[in-house]
Amino acid sequence: MTTKRWTAISIAIGLFILSIIISDLTLKANPTGESDNAMMETANLFLGQQALSETIVSKGNQKERIVLLEVNGAIVANQTASLLDTSGYNHTFFIEQLEAIKVDDSIKGILLSINSPGGGTYESAQIKDKIDEIQKTTKIPLYVSMGNVAASGGYYIAASADKIFASNETLTGSIGVIMSNLNVSELYKKIGIEDTTIKSGPFKDIGSTSKQMSKEEEQILQSLVDDSYNRFVTVVAEGRNKKTDEVKSLADGRIYDGAQAKGIGLVDQIGYQENALEALKKENKIEDAEVFQYSSDSLSFKSLLTSKVSELTTQKSMSEEMITELTKQLNDIQTPRMMYLYGGK
Repeated sequence: MTTKRWTAISIAIGLFILSIIISDLTLKANPTGESDNAMMETANLFLGQQALSETIVSKGNQKERIVLLEVNGAIVANQTASLLDTSGYNHTFFIEQLEAIKVDDSIKGILLSINSPGGGTYESAQIKDKIDEIQKTTKIPLYVSMGNVAASGGYYIAASADKIFASNETLTGSIGVIMSNLNVSELYKKIGIEDTTIKSGPFKDIGSTSKQMSKEEEQILQSLVDDSYNRFVTVVAEGRNKKTDEVKSLADGRIYDGAQAKGIGLVDQIGYQENALEALKKENKIEDAEVFQYSSDSLSFKSLLTSKVSELTTQKSMSEEMITELTKQLNDIQTPRMMYLYGGK
């Protein structure tokens, strides 16, 4: 075993012992469970257990606050960011924000800023359900501000808002479902690769890239897409107070700019984020409200050291990394997934 690997193992062991010591000290310092801020913050820094923090966007009345939420990027779970780049959409973090809103009585308004082409049907539906729960249990007004694009899943999560703002140049709509797949069976033949899949039933490998899709398989997948599409239509119909047939006439997958969307009732008003915020304050009589955002947890020593240990113990050559990435891409291709996504997968 190399020196680097021994070093990595030593760091991992030391980190494990350190986390046990800090946990024990924290418990002894707070036997009743009541937290001491300094001690808890130190422990959280090492153990990576920080709660959501807040960043003030504009000062105001702290008893009447507006929370600014952002969906920026594809709505897909399990996306990872580098240590220095934490931009982009984080599904777990966003759901945590929605959960925090439910128990914060000081929040009197929500401004949801969306700049997204959509994403997974599961993730979009989870966000929508959480928003519905907030609206039903708290009656907090929710306004949406659309950025460059708020299409497909981006529109799905906006549909039930009390008011939707978009600029004339915003791309929105794309109401529908897509399931992308590839058939590389002819390529396999040319390069001498043979599919030897063994399965328990005729449809166990449905959507496989290594064979031609049968009519029966296509019908099965189409039924899934149709069911998901109907759920999307229902969300829009209920959120925008439209009849189902009216929504279906608009929901053929096409995109609209903000002006077109306003003309057909998918958007309420033309404007930017500042216009949506001003309207939220004025129309709900919270002009003096403090505006804040939730902040993602800062990196803990534990996560930082763990990532470095991982790098040391799993160092790969360039060719190994290429093979790993290619395998990942092939696995993604071989797993048909329904998406509320503008532009396909």
